[in-house]
Amino acid sequence: MSVFYLAPPIFFVIAFVFSMLGMGGSQLYVPILYWMGMDFKTEAVPLGMLLNVVNSSSAAITYGRRKLIAWPVAIPFAVAMIVFAPLGVWLNVQLPVKPLLVFFALFTAAAAVLMLSGWKPKGGEMSPKGRVTLGLTAGSGLGIVAGLIGRGGGSFVVPLLYIAGLEAKSAAATSAFVVTCSGTSSFISHLATAAQPQWWAWIASVVAVLLGSQLGSRLMAGRMKSRAVKQVFGWVLLAVAALIIIKDVILN
Repeated sequence: MSVFYLAPPIFFVIAFVFSMLGMGGSQLYVPILYWMGMDFKTEAVPLGMLLNVVNSSSAAITYGRRKLIAWPVAIPFAVAMIVFAPLGVWLNVQLPVKPLLVFFALFTAAAAVLMLSGWKPKGGEMSPKGRVTLGLTAGSGLGIVAGLIGRGGGSFVVPLLYIAGLEAKSAAATSAFVVTCSGTSSFISHLATAAQPQWWAWIASVVAVLLGSQLGSRLMAGRMKSRAVKQVFGWVLLAVAALIIIKDVILN
């Protein structure tokens, strides 16, 4: 169990960086907890979702105070993800672990490609109706994914909001609110079904993530230069996806 003492400082760094990107960080929390010996379904995913919520909600409070969240876009996204996250949790309970790990790895790799590609949408903004439609449809699908593999969906919420016409800073801030809502719904569902908390590990990790997210979000709100950070973490996410496939699927 001593290996879990390494988790809080690692999670502090993850929260610091991911809070600047409008992401909760569960794409790293979950596999790290799993590699440290936690059961994927009953321990790693629930705790990863809790840390995801702590990180994104702490950042969202900072961004809300700075008036960076685009509420007309955030609300339909959040509502759809809240409604559909429990469906993903139900699928998580029904399915075996190995296919979940494969899906988790593919999801992580896809997010990394989006971050590394540098792709930008063409000029022009979507209409208010188009943004609501995007939020409801994309939010529904991402809500299922969030519950299924213990993710907040920020890896895809940010680029989708960018496509909808939000500038990068507002997209990241809005994503923090959306990820908070979806992650909360997913976490509560996991807690009510399969979660088996190790309270000392949960509390220590939550404190570390809270401190990291506050520092990261305050830095981003003041001045955002996240291109280099996105590049670094894009490669990190690709490495995580590769390790999951090799270590936990092929060699397991």
